[in-house]
Amino acid sequence: MCGITGVFNIHQRPLKQVPVGAYSAMTHALIHRGPDEEGSFQHDFFWLGFKRLSIIDLSHGQQPNWNEDRTIVSICNGEIFNYQELRADLQQRGHIFKTNCDVEVLVHLYEEYGTQMFKHLNGQFSFALYDFRQERFILARDHVGICPLFYTEVDQHLVFASEIKSILQYPGVRRQVNLEGLDQIFCLPGLCSPTTMFKHIHALKPGHFLQIESGSVSVHEYWDLQFESQPVHHPEEYYVNELHERLTQAVKYRLHADVPVGLYISGGLDSSIIAGLSRNLDTTAEKQSFGVVFDQGRFDEREYQRIVASHNNIQHQEILFDVDKMAGQLKQMIYCAETPLKETYNTCSLSLSQHVRDHGMKVVLTGEGADEVFAGYVGYKLDKNRSVMGNDLTAVESMFESEIRERVWGDEGFQYERNLYPYQDVRRSLYSDQLNDQFEAFNCLHERLIDKSKIKGKTPLQKRAYVDFKLRLSDHLLADHGDRVAYANSIEARYPFLDINVIEFAKTIPDELKLNDFCEKYILRKTFAQYLPPAIQQREKFGFVAPGARYLLQQNIDWVNDLLSYETIRRQGFFNPDAIETLKQTYLSDDFNLHETFEVDLLMIVITFGLFMELFDMEPFS
Repeated sequence: MCGITGVFNIHQRPLKQVPVGAYSAMTHALIHRGPDEEGSFQHDFFWLGFKRLSIIDLSHGQQPNWNEDRTIVSICNGEIFNYQELRADLQQRGHIFKTNCDVEVLVHLYEEYGTQMFKHLNGQFSFALYDFRQERFILARDHVGICPLFYTEVDQHLVFASEIKSILQYPGVRRQVNLEGLDQIFCLPGLCSPTTMFKHIHALKPGHFLQIESGSVSVHEYWDLQFESQPVHHPEEYYVNELHERLTQAVKYRLHADVPVGLYISGGLDSSIIAGLSRNLDTTAEKQSFGVVFDQGRFDEREYQRIVASHNNIQHQEILFDVDKMAGQLKQMIYCAETPLKETYNTCSLSLSQHVRDHGMKVVLTGEGADEVFAGYVGYKLDKNRSVMGNDLTAVESMFESEIRERVWGDEGFQYERNLYPYQDVRRSLYSDQLNDQFEAFNCLHERLIDKSKIKGKTPLQKRAYVDFKLRLSDHLLADHGDRVAYANSIEARYPFLDINVIEFAKTIPDELKLNDFCEKYILRKTFAQYLPPAIQQREKFGFVAPGARYLLQQNIDWVNDLLSYETIRRQGFFNPDAIETLKQTYLSDDFNLHETFEVDLLMIVITFGLFMELFDMEPFS
């Protein structure tokens, strides 16, 4: 819905003097998130800034929002999908509303329930709130982390924003690389909250709120995905009926807007289900859908997109993406993401959201989020056949691998992404001598990546689902691949599969109804068969990948060559220039082949890290 930013003096003393225009620069840095309106509020010891993308109550949805006696103020990025029910209940309790905007419920909900308010919310949100009576400041992020929220501390001032580029406008914020973040990019699908690529700038974890009271800053968890060790099993029909009801309601919530709502159709199962439910809920209005297509058969899914659109009588827009233009969009991709990436497919997503905006739309529904709780990834299938340690390690390697897995996952038999022990040598071979001298201090596998107690005693499928949820979904798929590339073009993406009521029910569904034999997402196929064309119902998951570093090298692009030059790598000080030279030659060899599903595009990380360094004017290593 928008972008938020602000500054709060932790000891509630007068704000320090900042140069004229500093606050407006922080707000302006978020203009792509909210080009329609701007709002702000300044008190003695805090300032709030807001950029609006008008979606609900177009005429009266300005922020900040206040309660009746102006003792509580808030700004919010996002949507509260169950706001109508909350509003009706709060009005019965005597609360008076000034607008029909969804996020106005926050100040009244807090007034009624305090920090217990989160158990009542169904939405995608990040918000800041100040309670003048309790002298309490709160930052909060939604259950699964759809909406980002970052913060840092400068001279006893908490500085926060929806995107880091806004925080960087505040005087005194340094642009230092977080080495642990860099190591996470190599080891994990992406960054993992609270880590960012900027030293001393933190991401508020999903399902958490930060509180400042009496000069003390504390972070609290209000929700997490928690599987039951021995769930009660019901007949299959029970799960079919309940899942149908909950996902239908989730789609209904997300179709509500005072502007047209479009659909992303990829040609896969999940977006096809959302398209079918959307059409079933509203057969009168003309629906528009959008999907990326390619001239190269390996990547192209237009045949399946057209089948889904035709089946649902939807006007479908095909966005032809020319991979030859991919390089030209890499800089925008990294600027949006605020982190290096190991894939290039966000360039396609940027083109997609731009096309949606060009068609005059602001909101789209997407099928993202089903794989994590319905066993959609290939890893769930591999787990069914994997032995405890696998058979590709020596006895000594197996011993060290077991130690690392026990430390990281609390389970020596759980493999995620890859074997961790041999991969440590790969990372160290790329890092410079200076970084290797400090490796143990920033080795991300020494940090607590997950709460290991949450997967102790759980089934292999539950373990993988929890780790996917924590390490793949929020800070990767929903951040750099979702929120950032949508809002780059002032588009709000909504995720029915990540409705909190859908997730809470999905975690109770037995494993065998998610991965039935080797049929992934079996319960989704069974429940929503009536909405799916046969070609989609029977189709296996298609793992989309885009051309990587080898392709970029083959194009002989000047700026790519400069980023990877011996002198640039040496000057920045993070990577070993000799190792990067060897890696370049390996990528260009005739027999080089990278399996994108299972192998890391190491050179792409180096390229995008170089872009990250330049775009954000980062300090070299010292």
